[in-house]
Amino acid sequence: MSKETRPLNDTMSLKREIRTYGFAKPFWDGTRDRKVVIQYCKKSGKFQHFPRPTSIFTGRRGDIEWREISGKGEIFSYTVTYRGTDRFRAVEPYAVACVTFEGAGVNHIANMVNCTEDELKVGMKVKPYWMPLADGTNLLMFQPDR
Repeated sequence: MSKETRPLNDTMSLKREIRTYGFAKPFWDGTRDRKVVIQYCKKSGKFQHFPRPTSIFTGRRGDIEWREISGKGEIFSYTVTYRGTDRFRAVEPYAVACVTFEGAGVNHIANMVNCTEDELKVGMKVKPYWMPLADGTNLLMFQPDR
């Protein structure tokens, strides 16, 4: 099998411990129900992601609300890792994609799963894949939206 058609590893065998912060709690609470919930600035009418304690547009905490989005998107950029850091050495090759969420225009970086190397391309449509974590939350990953 050529490297291009070889399935990429999904990294799901690795134990994950996610550090969360109080202002990101709604994002992680949403993952319990496999929902993508991100911040929206009411004053500017724009989404922001990753979670922050204040609006990046106004600098005020009160301008932020949380809104559910589909989690679907399009690959903006990606990389295939053949030599990972120590924890990831047993699962190469694996892919990490920067995905622009549809309708929100913000990016999220996560592993790609259920995908081969030759399928990966900028502009590829993707949808959420949820990896269960020990604390009841789920880690958002992406898979092709075929």
